[in-house]
Amino acid sequence: MRIVTSVAAMQRLALQWKRRGTSIGFVPTLGYLHQGHISLVKKARRSVGKRGVVVASIYVNPTQFAPTEDLANYPRDLPRDKELCRDAGVDVLFVPSDKQMYPAWDKAAEDPARGDARPTGFSTYVIEESLSRGMEGESRPTHFRGVTTVVAKLFNIVLPDVAVFGAKDFQQAAVVKRMVRDLHFPVKMVVAPTVREADGLALSSRNKYLSEEEREQAVALWQAIQLARQAVRTSKEAIPSSRLKAELKWLIETRPAARVDYIEFFDPQTLQPMANVQRGAHIALAVVVGKTRLIDNGRL
Repeated sequence: MRIVTSVAAMQRLALQWKRRGTSIGFVPTLGYLHQGHISLVKKARRSVGKRGVVVASIYVNPTQFAPTEDLANYPRDLPRDKELCRDAGVDVLFVPSDKQMYPAWDKAAEDPARGDARPTGFSTYVIEESLSRGMEGESRPTHFRGVTTVVAKLFNIVLPDVAVFGAKDFQQAAVVKRMVRDLHFPVKMVVAPTVREADGLALSSRNKYLSEEEREQAVALWQAIQLARQAVRTSKEAIPSSRLKAELKWLIETRPAARVDYIEFFDPQTLQPMANVQRGAHIALAVVVGKTRLIDNGRL
């Protein structure tokens, strides 16, 4: 496995592959990898075949974190991540620095009072204005601007034919797919299923933050999804979303460490909220367990 830290070197390598007709599969990550990430790598390998190459990136992108969020404390373990990538069959691991990804970033001139993570020396952003408005976009107003910007930059650097994202971040995948469509990126988007623990908790790098007691309570997200699924599939008519949200909120917050940020029922194609919930709808929820914010989603 080759490790690349320079944007210019990664671009040169990608252009060489393109000239040879080599297919490129790409898995962008924030690092602190788990088996969910590895499943994305395996999906990328299947997508490009043995003759293609698989690139994974590890970059904790500061522009998708607000000043109040956990950028400084986001879990990092690059030596472990390298071993996982090597074992999973990654051909190239791209690990750029902030200076490489945002060369005009003037950290000394940042203004925390502005309320976002925008550096003063960097002023070009990619903004999706429809699918990114609700749910995560409402709870984390600058988040998707940072996501779409860094993914666009990574696509221009790695030049992938196929990019693989996880279904756990359902809204993120939808927003990136829309960006790819609207801006004509020549990239096939693949969304891989969520990988879960035996008790249903979705794998997440942030699970590391949970204490043993909080970890037991965190399974309430999956239990809420299952309860909603059962309610919808056994009901002869659509269920008012307000009623179902209240029931799920009660279920989750019976756990002393859990607090609901949002629960939303929506059309999986448009991401528009649904006043009445029926089979085929999608649920997404964000819950703070202790000090750790977790998200999950599922089809009903």
